Amino acid sequence: MKENLLKALSRLPVSLHSHVLPIISKPDFKGVISAEDVDLLQLHSALETPELLLSLLPLAAAYSVAPISDFNVGAIARAESGNLYFGANYEFTNQALFNSVHAEQAAINNVFSHHETAILDITITASPCGHCRQFMNELSCANELIVNLATSGSKPLSVLLPDSFGPIDLGVTAPLLAADAVQLTLSNTDKQSALAKAALQAANTSYAPYSHCHAGIAIKTTTGTVITGRYIENAAFNPSLSPLQSVLINLNLAGFGLADIAAMTLVEKAETKMSHAQATQVLVSEMGIEHYQHVYAH
Repeated sequence: MKENLLKALSRLPVSLHSHVLPIISKPDFKGVISAEDVDLLQLHSALETPELLLSLLPLAAAYSVAPISDFNVGAIARAESGNLYFGANYEFTNQALFNSVHAEQAAINNVFSHHETAILDITITASPCGHCRQFMNELSCANELIVNLATSGSKPLSVLLPDSFGPIDLGVTAPLLAADAVQLTLSNTDKQSALAKAALQAANTSYAPYSHCHAGIAIKTTTGTVITGRYIENAAFNPSLSPLQSVLINLNLAGFGLADIAAMTLVEKAETKMSHAQATQVLVSEMGIEHYQHVYAH
C-alpha cells in the first residue's frame, strides 16, 4: 500500500509533495490526515479547502481494489473535527457485484470507525451514483452535507438527491453518527475469546435502527493486529454496509490484504428478523479463512 501511496504522490501539486510525504510515510498511517496536518498543508500550498481536498484525491484512490471494473475511485470525508478520512472502492472477484463497496461508503465507514459525530463535506473522484447518494442521506448531517466534485464544483447533497427518502421517514430520530450505542453481552463461554470481545464492542457501536440486528466483526492478522468493522444500516436497506465489508475496508486502510487474515469473529444480536451469518460465511469460505467464528449476543 505504501508503494501505491508514493506513486499517487506524483499526481499531487508539487507544492504538496514534501509536506504530504512525511504524513503518508508514518508506519501507522491508515488513511486519516489530522486537522493539524490539514492546516499545515493549506498553509504551504495556499490552496482553499475544496481545491486541497480535490488535490489529495489520488491518495484516497490509491487504496482502491478494483479487479473487476479497473475503475479506481477515491473519496475524502472531512469530519467536523477537521480530520480527513480516505475511502476507495473495493471489489471481490468471483463474487456477486452487490458485495462491492463504493468509495463514498468506505470514507463514511472510516469516519464512523473513528467515532466522529458529523461530516462537513465529502470530495469524490467522480459524481456519486444513486446508491451512494442514498447512503450519504443516512447521515445525521445529511441536510448540511456538501459534495465536492472536480467537474461541477461544490453542491449540497439535497440538490443531488431531491425528494429524498431517509431515516426520518421511518421514524428514526438519531441517524448515522448520532445514534447511541447498545449494550449487548456474550455468554460466559464466549467471553473467553479476546476476538469475540472486540467484535462485541464493534457490534454495540454499530448502526441498525431498522432491523435491530447490531453486528460487528473482529479480525486478527498474522502479525497479531486486531481490526474491527461494524454494520451500517440504511433506510432504503440495499445500500447498507455489512460488518464484513466494513472490516475489510479497515483492513485495507491499515495496509493489510486478505492473505493477512489469521482469524475472524462475527458477533450479532440474537433473535432478530435478519442475520449476517450466511452472507459472511459465503465470502469467508471463498477467502479460505479457516479460523472463523459466529457468535450471538443478547
